[in-house]
Amino acid sequence: MRSEEEKLLELFGRLDDSQRETLIAYGEFLVTRALRGGETAPSTPDQPLPIARPETETVVMAIKRLTQTYPMLDRRKLFGDTSKFMAQHALEGRPAVEVIDELEVVFSRHYRTMRNEE
Repeated sequence: MRSEEEKLLELFGRLDDSQRETLIAYGEFLVTRALRGGETAPSTPDQPLPIARPETETVVMAIKRLTQTYPMLDRRKLFGDTSKFMAQHALEGRPAVEVIDELEVVFSRHYRTMRNEE
């Protein structure tokens, strides 16, 4: 087994059930993102789509919702911020509601920046 895999397994073993579920969901998000190549679809809308924020939502669900809300954004540019907030939640225990609030701001800011660059 490679050292990265061993380290990941060690970290996974130190997490509680909820944190393990979050880590698995984040891994699935990363794989899905890699399979898509992070590319924006050619027929993307110019305006954010009106997808309501549910009362209860995980950070991974929020990232998926915001990605669907803002399909015109380059996911590669968002990756650093989303990874940072996901880590704060999954590894540091920052409450999901706070992280999701921050993600909302980040996606909105990226959208405004994109619009100003056009």
